[in-house]
Amino acid sequence: MTFEKIREIHAMGTSILLVEQNLNRALTLVQRAYVLESGRITMQGASKDLAGDERVRAAYHGL
Repeated sequence: MTFEKIREIHAMGTSILLVEQNLNRALTLVQRAYVLESGRITMQGASKDLAGDERVRAAYHGL
């Protein structure tokens, strides 16, 4: 339910800063993402690019 509300608010034209640990859900909502490790940005880019990045998959899915 929270993700649906975020999607609705964004559809109205409001920019949103989302901090979320559920990577898969977050990447379905956003256009651009930043990956933080120990408080530092280690990767950034279009959500579709990050979703397919092996480094992201390894870090968050243990693959």
